Amino acid sequence: MSTETREITAGAVRALLPARPADAHKGTFGHVFIVAGSRGFTGAVKMSCDGALRSGAGLVTAGVPAPLGDVIGAAFYESMSLMLPATEEECLSREAVGPALHFAQGKDAIVLGPGLGRHPETVAFVAEFVRRAQAPMLIDADGLNALEGQTEALADVQAPLIVTPHPGEMGRLVGMKPSEVVAGRERVVREFAGKYRCTVVLKGRHSLIAGRGGDGTVQGPFVNTTGNSGLASGGTGDVLSGLIGGLMAQGLKPLDAGLVGVYVHGLAGDIAAAELGQRAMIAGDVVRALPEAWRVIEQDTPLYD
Repeated sequence: MSTETREITAGAVRALLPARPADAHKGTFGHVFIVAGSRGFTGAVKMSCDGALRSGAGLVTAGVPAPLGDVIGAAFYESMSLMLPATEEECLSREAVGPALHFAQGKDAIVLGPGLGRHPETVAFVAEFVRRAQAPMLIDADGLNALEGQTEALADVQAPLIVTPHPGEMGRLVGMKPSEVVAGRERVVREFAGKYRCTVVLKGRHSLIAGRGGDGTVQGPFVNTTGNSGLASGGTGDVLSGLIGGLMAQGLKPLDAGLVGVYVHGLAGDIAAAELGQRAMIAGDVVRALPEAWRVIEQDTPLYD
């Protein structure tokens, strides 16, 4: 097991980027299935879908509670939607497991969690869906909160897995205070990645990433050096979850998708801050800066001309 913390570099990210063949079509770049949303949290769905689209993924479908269909349809132009069984409170019900699993068959990546809420029916949905889904999966936000007290469900995951908690969410998963997670974060991410055979992105200032390499051992943690305080705004984590999910859909392994995703997401935040300043940045600014972030990486150009 590697225990040395290493910085993610632009060169390493560039080397990991999936190819963009000239004769490609939208199916070439994968289909992301984003299971997300509840009453009052449709914005989380939008931000995650936008992150996936800006990753270069070919197709994105949002699986959302059926009562939210009109809102989703009116606001999401490039993404598709799947209406799933819901509770009276407009959260996903346990009955959504069957149709969600059916739709997930053959998809290239799943993102589970943004804006799902914590309704008991939704919590039950998450635990069963996580155990039975077979596509590479990223769990974030309320997907992780739903696993509080039943983290063992992660041990049953059948497909490549990445989790993207902030310190509070990680603390709920491992029974620690957020301050304790931050104080021991290198150890926490390595141990979690090893125990649950997954990749971990622990978000925050200089996010840490650890995961299983090709030889099966835990690699990392790797530390991200892009980003700024402007990213401390609602929705930026949803953008990141979609971005990483989209990279997995294009064929990157979870660890590689995590490394590329956090670096490019932070770089987009730096580009947005250079134009707008950090104080008033919002998640949409990060989405709009992603094309420039990709250009900087792909063309090996400086951030500031």
